[in-house]
Amino acid sequence: MGLAARRLVLFGATAAMTAACLFWTARLLGADGLDATEAAALCLSAVLFALIAFGFLSATAGFLAALTAREPYGPLESAPATRTAILMPTYNEDPGRVLSAVQAMHEDLQRLGVIGQYDFFVLSDTREAVVAAAEAAGVARLRARLGRSTGLYYRRRAKNTDCKAGNIADWVQRWGGAYESMLVLDADSLMSGAAIVRLTNAMEADPKLGLLQTSPLIVGAETPFARFHQFASWLYGPMFAQGLAWWSGPEGNYWGHNAIIRVRAFAESAGLPHLPGQAPFGGHIQSHDFVEAALMRRQGWAVRMWATLHGSYEETPPCLLEAARRDRRWCQGNLQHARLLTARGLHWINRVHMLRGMLSYLAAPMWLASLPLGALVWSRANAAAAGGGLLAIFLVTMGLLVGPKLMALILALRTARSARGFGGAARLTLGAIAEVAGSMLVAPILMLLHSRAVAEVLMGRDSGWGAQRRDGESMPFRQAWRAHRLHVVLGVLGAAAAVLAGGRLFVWTAPVFAGLALSALITFLSTRADLGRAMRRWRLLETPSESGPDLVLVRAAELRAGYAQEAVLRAEVQLLLRSPVAPYEIDEMAGLGGGGLAQLVA
Repeated sequence: MGLAARRLVLFGATAAMTAACLFWTARLLGADGLDATEAAALCLSAVLFALIAFGFLSATAGFLAALTAREPYGPLESAPATRTAILMPTYNEDPGRVLSAVQAMHEDLQRLGVIGQYDFFVLSDTREAVVAAAEAAGVARLRARLGRSTGLYYRRRAKNTDCKAGNIADWVQRWGGAYESMLVLDADSLMSGAAIVRLTNAMEADPKLGLLQTSPLIVGAETPFARFHQFASWLYGPMFAQGLAWWSGPEGNYWGHNAIIRVRAFAESAGLPHLPGQAPFGGHIQSHDFVEAALMRRQGWAVRMWATLHGSYEETPPCLLEAARRDRRWCQGNLQHARLLTARGLHWINRVHMLRGMLSYLAAPMWLASLPLGALVWSRANAAAAGGGLLAIFLVTMGLLVGPKLMALILALRTARSARGFGGAARLTLGAIAEVAGSMLVAPILMLLHSRAVAEVLMGRDSGWGAQRRDGESMPFRQAWRAHRLHVVLGVLGAAAAVLAGGRLFVWTAPVFAGLALSALITFLSTRADLGRAMRRWRLLETPSESGPDLVLVRAAELRAGYAQEAVLRAEVQLLLRSPVAPYEIDEMAGLGGGGLAQLVA
């Protein structure tokens, strides 16, 4: 099926399913005409159902693609002929975490005999003096360990203008001319040598390819919250990514990390303007990745996703509140795209990517508004026919939400080998059931957190750009209660109101109000690192990253433990801090040749 036909099927089926739902709901509610409340509920249900239907159909496409999966790019064959820079931006991160990943990837590429084609750049925007000193000392020690001829460079910007986007742009302007491609990572990213080489070979094989995005899987989960996300990433992520790749084609998206980019294409296409006005809607473009992909495609460069590539990894926040803090920044960046939807020359699929990113957060207040509206409409639906029809719509909606997870489970159970990666068929099935139940409990909490984030953005509050917390650390119950006490009150009051309104309404809304009423306890228990370790011992929510881990994962974990124990490094940091000249401010790449932006676009 051609790409145009795929999109026609996907968007056409979404429209048809939404129209059918809208027609059926209007028929149930509008027997005696629609009042304002029913009309509002109808509009909300149509938008929300369209989002759910589109997600279901995209996942179904991924399921069918996985059944007949063919690698879009060739296997690891020959050493790359071009030079590639591996960029590791960091902002107030644990230097041991960053440098252990750099060393593990360097060693894996060296094992494959291709290290001569790659240089590593630690691009620091760190503002804290102690952390910056530790970065510089750690890089110096790592360069000594790997050999002075190794391509490992460190640069700390005096000002972190435009955050990560500005960090990457600065590197492109000053040193990009020496490289054909750049592999952009995050501070929590890790990739195997084989994956890096295959990405490089794919870039060399297609001169029209500007960006190739991988689908990174979550690793290193320490807390129960992180383990649930890690399990979902490995079980559902590949299928969803294949569905996205199926209909995106060369108008794919960029997620800001774990992607290889042709430097020339980026330099001539992806310069970002500052939007007029103040944050949150003005200033630098916060969610830069979607926009950079759209700009590259506007210039004719293909932007694709390699959904089936193995060896691309990332980490996840250790608790719900930290994930919500990260989502707050993403929410602001995605809503900022409202000012770019009508930009000239963008492909309509890139506009769809931006719109879906916006709706992923705007859906929360829409769901929140639909609860009282739905309850009011339900209270008026006295007729058995209307009640049965609404129940049918509810069950169809739940089927569309749970269906993709069931399809992913079927894919994982297809072979004994894939099931073994999750601890066997029994553990895999129990894990999937637990993940669905956990998602149902957490969903209403996220609904309120995301609704608050949207409200803050619309009120003009800037999220800023803070460092992320990545390590598991148990949260005291008092702190969890302070964060969720309003959610608990809303859950209890909502459940009581549903009971008074009628037994059936309480049954329908029980997962929502249960999640809110238990929110403080859920956050408290899900941050317990000791419970996370026990779950791993008992092989609960096990993933292939634990049952048969990639060598680069094992090596990175060993190195991270070593960095944490290096008393000598800590002593060197103290010497740097006491020095009258701060050597960690010196640009370690000052002597690197190759030219920058001028050479690229000349």
